[in-house]
Amino acid sequence: MEDRQHHFAYCVRLLGGTTAFARRLGIDERAIRRFINGERPISDKLLSDTAKALRDLAADANVAASAISEKLTTEPGTANR
Repeated sequence: MEDRQHHFAYCVRLLGGTTAFARRLGIDERAIRRFINGERPISDKLLSDTAKALRDLAADANVAASAISEKLTTEPGTANR
């Protein structure tokens, strides 16, 4: 159970913290804190929704990264000299 809480808390941080997570999943911030603190059990449904939100965020990040890369005039990691 504790591992589940720690992993859930990590996912919440990856998604931008409690407020951003709450908005993205439509869950009250207090409820999220209760899940993290172990006051409420973390359901498989909540973990499934969290996984979907992480996949969606990763897809959005990849699109944004590709758009940036297309606009670069030099290779990433090289400095303009």
